[in-house]
Amino acid sequence: MSNKIMPNGWALVKLGDLVVDPKKDLVDGPFGSYLKAEEYTDHGIPVLKIQNIKANQFLDRSINYISEEKAKSLSRHSFVSGDLIITKLSDPLGLCCKVPKKYTYGIIVADLMRLRPNNLVVNNQFLIYAINCNVVQDQFKAITKGTTRPRVNLTIVRDINLSLPPLPEQHRIVAKIEELFSSLDKGIESLKTAQQQLKVYRQAVLKWAFEGKLTNKDIVNGKLPDSWQWISFSDLIKISQNGLSKRNSKEGLDFKVLRLSDIESLSISYSFPRYIKLSKEESDKYRLYDGDLVCIRVNGSKDLVGRLVIIKEKDAASGWAFCDHFIRFSLDASITIAPFYFYYFQLDTVRKYVQENMVSSAGQNTVSQGTMRSLVVPLPPVHEQNTIVAEIESRLSVCDKIEETIEQGLKQAEVLRQSILKKAFEGRLVPQDPNDEPASVLLARIMAEREKNKPENLPRCQPEKTQA
Repeated sequence: MSNKIMPNGWALVKLGDLVVDPKKDLVDGPFGSYLKAEEYTDHGIPVLKIQNIKANQFLDRSINYISEEKAKSLSRHSFVSGDLIITKLSDPLGLCCKVPKKYTYGIIVADLMRLRPNNLVVNNQFLIYAINCNVVQDQFKAITKGTTRPRVNLTIVRDINLSLPPLPEQHRIVAKIEELFSSLDKGIESLKTAQQQLKVYRQAVLKWAFEGKLTNKDIVNGKLPDSWQWISFSDLIKISQNGLSKRNSKEGLDFKVLRLSDIESLSISYSFPRYIKLSKEESDKYRLYDGDLVCIRVNGSKDLVGRLVIIKEKDAASGWAFCDHFIRFSLDASITIAPFYFYYFQLDTVRKYVQENMVSSAGQNTVSQGTMRSLVVPLPPVHEQNTIVAEIESRLSVCDKIEETIEQGLKQAEVLRQSILKKAFEGRLVPQDPNDEPASVLLARIMAEREKNKPENLPRCQPEKTQA
């Protein structure tokens, strides 16, 4: 909590205070060498990974399994349904959710922690909300500040501070949060539905455009307008080439070198350009010109491979070259304009063709010049291409504005979610009840019982006295 006064009956506790045995009830996964990818099977005991854990949400996908024999050897790192799982690696880390009922037993990987709360002290769902709120998340950030690969250890996690209300108040807080979140989630669902509808509409606009329906009144389905023709994309290309593979040299002309990190929303970002020196021969070959189409040739994301970026006049004037993650297409300006095919390559049918013909290896996806050049594309007269592009941009600009409004709504929903949690953990969401047993009293009693029941504190049998 902040420096505000603690609500009546609340106590400042450590996460390790909320379990029966800190060393057994808050554990992490096994070292990587103890659980290897080649030991995964298609069935058996489930293994939870970092991609299954979000804030208050279990993502039931990409579940791997191991044999029962292997699981027995890793029993210290096991979970049961109802346990809490916390991420101990990644950014952001410290995300927490509950194991669903369907997974009655399993193993966690090294990047996760399993927490088994003492339900005599804390409500599980209350604890999930507490760990995912900004107060605790800020503690995780402070712990890992300055590290290149954020990670926490169990000792630090056990010492994380939490504000703990009386147990009955925890139940009331959870009920109120879930009531408010239920309404909030319905609003978010409506916004996401609208997003999906916009995607459908965008594709419909593009489909109509490239069937000629935006510029021709009488179109027979499945047929192009009389003035159009189907043509190989390669027939429109004057120059196609992969980018520069060299990294730098001491002499030459300074150019910005286009990298994958410089692409943002299929446009060039000038935020963090990297410079490279090129010889006159290299600059002639690899500099980008107004109207060039740059194709993303290789990327970890299948959705980005084969996407096009238009080089605009300001990009050409700024002096950009391009690296070997891209293919440059210079089109024949006498018969076509670049924006027409920039939009054509966004069609779902084109994206499907590219994804079916890309090569995937070692987490990277690659499309070849040959694949891109072999696409069959429509070719209307140039004046009609200009009209179609203007129609597309007019309609999609409306979509962009609606999309922006939806994004703002989603961000505001997340702000509201955190505001609800902040109120909850400051004791302002539900009224306090003076009849509730204070959290400190309850915790002290539980801790005393824990101490009393330690093996070394149990009474020992006294040997019987022998008669003289």
